[in-house]
Amino acid sequence: MAAARDVASGSMLKALQDTYSPDNICFGCGPANPRGLQIKSYARGDEVVAEFTPEEHHQAFSGVVNGGIIGTVLDCHMNWTAAYALMNETGTATIPPTVTAEFSVKLRRPTPAGEALRLAAHVVSIVGNKAEVEATVEALGEVTARGKGTFVAVGEDHPAAERW
Repeated sequence: MAAARDVASGSMLKALQDTYSPDNICFGCGPANPRGLQIKSYARGDEVVAEFTPEEHHQAFSGVVNGGIIGTVLDCHMNWTAAYALMNETGTATIPPTVTAEFSVKLRRPTPAGEALRLAAHVVSIVGNKAEVEATVEALGEVTARGKGTFVAVGEDHPAAERW
């Protein structure tokens, strides 16, 4: 199922997750996981963006988001950025199932709880079935975390082959 695009900007009008994987149960980004974080990523030109507002139970301590939640949000968002870019690179109409090969997170400053977080990710390189991605988390106009990772499209023999 292809999502509609905003003609003026070329942006996706529907989240990548809802467009390509509505039955996905991933804790971070699965639309079919009502207890998950429900990350929604949108293609906007050369980057993929998302907005996520952490809830009270996502705190590490009063007023600050847990670093593991930040890592999950970045991992899922970067993975979708990679999958979307790999689909566009190959010119197919379906998104490839991708998995995280490695990722790292640098927590630059405390991320405030209860504030809308803006995520922005872009592909640094694609080689074959691998995409290198970098991303940021921004709160109240400041970058609070950076992520980078390698994401790989997997074949039919991989357990994640049926994930979307």
